[in-house]
Amino acid sequence: MSFQQGLSGLNAASKGLDVVGNNVANASSVGFKASSAHFADVYANSLGGAGGSNIGIGTKLAAVVQQFSQGNITATENPLDLAINGGGFFRLSDSGTINYTRNGQFQVDKDGYVVTTGGQRVTGYGADANGNIVASAPVDIQLSTTDLPPRETSAIGAVLNLDSRLNPPVTATFSASDATSFNNSTSLSIYDTLGNPHVLSFYFIKTAVPNGWDIYATVDGTSENNVDLGAGAGNPVAIAFDTSGQLTTAMPYNVSVDLNQVAIDLGQVNGANTPLNFTTDFSGTSQFGAPFGVNTLAQDGFTSGRLSGLAVTSDGVISGRYTNGQTRDLGQVVLADFPNANGLKPIGDTQWVETAQSGPALVSTAGSGTLGLLQPSAVENANVDLTAELVDMITLQRMYQANAQTIKTQDALLQTLVNLR
Repeated sequence: MSFQQGLSGLNAASKGLDVVGNNVANASSVGFKASSAHFADVYANSLGGAGGSNIGIGTKLAAVVQQFSQGNITATENPLDLAINGGGFFRLSDSGTINYTRNGQFQVDKDGYVVTTGGQRVTGYGADANGNIVASAPVDIQLSTTDLPPRETSAIGAVLNLDSRLNPPVTATFSASDATSFNNSTSLSIYDTLGNPHVLSFYFIKTAVPNGWDIYATVDGTSENNVDLGAGAGNPVAIAFDTSGQLTTAMPYNVSVDLNQVAIDLGQVNGANTPLNFTTDFSGTSQFGAPFGVNTLAQDGFTSGRLSGLAVTSDGVISGRYTNGQTRDLGQVVLADFPNANGLKPIGDTQWVETAQSGPALVSTAGSGTLGLLQPSAVENANVDLTAELVDMITLQRMYQANAQTIKTQDALLQTLVNLR
C-alpha cells in the first residue's frame, strides 16, 4: 500500500491554497496580476514501456501561471497616475537595472525625475528646449521645472470686417486721443525680448479714395511716431478692397516699434532689444456693409511662465502647463511588450524582469502595435476576482480533506494487515 498519492494531493492542495491566499492578499495591490496553480499527474517510470494498467503515484504542481488580463481602472486625483488600457508594461530603471510593471502610481522627485513610490525612475523619451520629443533610446524621464523663457512677438494675424457704409472721420488729422479722427480701433498685447507686455492699438480710418482705408498704430498709448508700419514712423499704411469687399493689398507687411522712445514717453527705462520688429497680416479682412467686427486677433509672443501643472496624453506625452497660458511637452512615457509575458519573472513590488523565456522587450509608444493606450489620472486595479478565489479556496479545502481521507483509509488498511495472526 502507498501513501504517495494522498501525500502528493495534500502538498498540491496546500500549494494551491498558497496561490489563492497570495491572490486574495493582493486584491488591493495596484497593477497586481493574479496567478493560477496548474497541476499535473505523476507516473512512475517503467522499463517495460507503455501499459494500460499503470496507476499514477499522485499529483504535482506543474506551474504557477500569472494571468495578464486587464484589471478595472479607477480614477485618481494625481495627473501622473497612469493606467494601461490594453497590453504593455511601464519600463523602470532601478539604478540601471531595468524592471517592468503595470503599477502606474508615479510622482516627481526633488530632481524632477518621474519615479515610482519605491524610487525607481520611469523611462521614456526626453524633450529638447523647444518642447520637441526626441525619440531615441529610452532614458530616465526628467521634467524641467525651470521657468519658461519669454518669446518676443514676431507675427500678428488679424481678420476683421470694416463697415463699407461709413464716411471718413469728421476730424481730418489723426489723433489717438480724438475719437472723431478715426472710425474704429482694436488692441492686443505684444511682448518684447524680456517678456514685457505692450499694448498695440490699431486705428482704422475710411479715406476719400473709394474702398480705401488708412491704418495707424500706437504702443502703450504713446505717439504714433514710435511705430513704423512700413511707410515711415508715424505714417499710416494704406489698404484697399475690391467692389466685392475683398482685401486686395498684399500681406503681410513689416512693423517696427521704437521701444526706447516708448519708454522715454512713459518716463521709464527700456532694457529689451529695440526696435521690436514683427509682421502683421490682415489677410481675410473684408469690407462689407456690416458693423465693424474683429473675427481673429492673435500674436505669437508671450511673457515668461512658471510651471503650474502637468497633463498626460493617451500616447504618454507629458505636457507642462505654465502661468503664462503656454504648454510645452516635457517627455514621453514608453511601454514595453514581450513575445511571452508569462515568461517574465516576478520580483515583488508588482514588478517583473525579462528572462530568456519571456523574450526581449519590444519598446514603443502607447497605442502603437500591440501596446495599449494610457489613461491619465487613473490606476489599474488588481485583476483578482474575489468570488472566484473564494470558490477555489473551498474546492482546494475539499481536495485537502479528501486526500487526508485517503491517507486515513490507507492507514486503516495497513493496521488491519498488521493485526493479522
